[in-house]
Amino acid sequence: IDFKKGWPRIPMLEAIRAASREILLEMYWFGSDVTGRRFAEALIERARRGVRVCVTYDAVGSWETDAAQFDRMREAGCDVHVYNPPKRWRFRFKVGNRRDHRRLRVIDGHVGMTGGVNLADPWAPVEQGGQGFRDNLICIEGPAVADMRTIFGATWPHPLPPTAPPERAGDLTVQVIANDLRKNRRRIERAYRRAIRNAKRRVLIENSYFVPSWSVRTALRRAAERGVQVSVVLPSVSDVPLVKLVSRRSYAHLLRAGVRLYEWGQSVLHSKIAVVDDWCTVGTHNLDYRSLLYNLEINVTVEDAALASELRDRIEQAMAVSVRVDPRTWALRPRIVRWLEELLYRWFRRWL
Repeated sequence: IDFKKGWPRIPMLEAIRAASREILLEMYWFGSDVTGRRFAEALIERARRGVRVCVTYDAVGSWETDAAQFDRMREAGCDVHVYNPPKRWRFRFKVGNRRDHRRLRVIDGHVGMTGGVNLADPWAPVEQGGQGFRDNLICIEGPAVADMRTIFGATWPHPLPPTAPPERAGDLTVQVIANDLRKNRRRIERAYRRAIRNAKRRVLIENSYFVPSWSVRTALRRAAERGVQVSVVLPSVSDVPLVKLVSRRSYAHLLRAGVRLYEWGQSVLHSKIAVVDDWCTVGTHNLDYRSLLYNLEINVTVEDAALASELRDRIEQAMAVSVRVDPRTWALRPRIVRWLEELLYRWFRRWL
């Protein structure tokens, strides 16, 4: 996409309804609520029209979903695959804990989308009966979409048929980065670290589950100490309260280095975006141990001043209505609170 002409905003539902050849959908949480049913019906309608519809959903992320919804999709011609379903004979926690956390959509081989948005009511606007989670989605066109299709195929149980490669759609370098559960599991985190280490002016991060590894904390601290403006927007209200408590254990370390921390309380924050100078990324990867060690994730990175400026404005708007964490007040918190955060961090950080 040529972002210099304006960042396109293509509704996911409309893109699915307009598909003429193929829909690839990889989703952590595919709900059976109002939003989930709306998407299921759109996929069913396309399958009945002869469009190839391939859906992968995560067994744990979608564990509350009514199985009858997926049965209806299969009956209509959708090919539906569940990722890593629990098995009674498989007791090893690390194996059962491996999840497909990606949210990936590829339409007709030339439009690709990813971000933190799941197909469930929490992401729907409040005026439509949803919960209005704060989140982000990026839509791309051009050769990078072929990489998204390849990433989808990595978890698909049988080979995808070949398709014509997408034509060049703009003049930007767009990179699609995915991890796996083997040697490339740190690939997205390495992209974050490399960008932060090379930062000259600013680092802005908006992340929902922030339990950073030692190397990420060190990169942020060193950037702040060399004069880079480092700001991180975190949730004040979380859909996983334990993560919030564990996350706060890292605050003191970052605050001492001059990192600015903000807590967003307007709604549940579920974003996974960052801007480092003119580099930016949108995706599914949280700066936590789950994304680093156990989850399949995907991010799109773009080196472009115009898009970086748009995302920077979005993050700064969030900062303006968030509560900044005051280092002095934070240092005076009750000892029992600090003890609890330390205890929970030691016990649970690698499972969150």
